Amino acid sequence: MEHFDETMMFRAQGEDIRARDILQKIYAALQEKGYDPINQLVGYLMSGDPVYITNHNQARMLVRKLERHELLEELVRFYLEGDKERAE
Repeated sequence: MEHFDETMMFRAQGEDIRARDILQKIYAALQEKGYDPINQLVGYLMSGDPVYITNHNQARMLVRKLERHELLEELVRFYLEGDKERAE
């Protein structure tokens, strides 16, 4: 039943809440509290532990609205699309 030679299609669910908007709000909240937003977000994405995200401006509640894979998908999309735009 396992087919290691085939590529699985991955489709994210729950696109109601825009990951980009949530990331921007979390980034701003972390920055306002004096944290390094990049380090804190990486800590959260690597561990899944929401204590890396401040409660300030309900940022911790916001990060829980999305699955980590949705946040990662948005980051990869932004990085690759931005890279494509810079190359043109």
